Amino acid sequence: MRIKGAIFVLLLILGLVLGSAGCLGTKVLPVNRTAPPAVLVDYHRTGGTSGVDDRLVIFTNGVAIVSGGSESSEISLNQTDLALISVLFNESQFSELQANYPAPEPASDIMTYAVTYNGKTVTAQDTDIPPSLQTIIEDLNRYLRNTSAQKAAYPTLGINAYGQG
Repeated sequence: MRIKGAIFVLLLILGLVLGSAGCLGTKVLPVNRTAPPAVLVDYHRTGGTSGVDDRLVIFTNGVAIVSGGSESSEISLNQTDLALISVLFNESQFSELQANYPAPEPASDIMTYAVTYNGKTVTAQDTDIPPSLQTIIEDLNRYLRNTSAQKAAYPTLGINAYGQG
């Protein structure tokens, strides 16, 4: 009987030790669950005589990815740039544009532009671009040109469109 009592006490102590082992100061760190940035603008231009295939994706946090051919780079836009982009799309009444502006006659050297803003995509070709969309395309092309110029001037330094590394 003494052995049964000793085994019982030993099992009881073992159970208490194992039961309390999970409560010995182990803290669970809170996980920061911030939402990833959303896409503000997705701009894609293709075609032309040289077979252009450029893309600009601007996120709500100011990060923009610029790609052309097999190269891509990242640029940083500040809050002023993001605000100006929003003003540009609003003043151009982008939400009122048709979804598609095709060329009246197909041609192999025509540029095609696809612009997505706030979930709406508008596609147009060189020969039929409404003036308000032309303004948007010219502004987005400026970001593409600035990035290309910076990469040409500073090919190995990782310089963004504003000369910042």
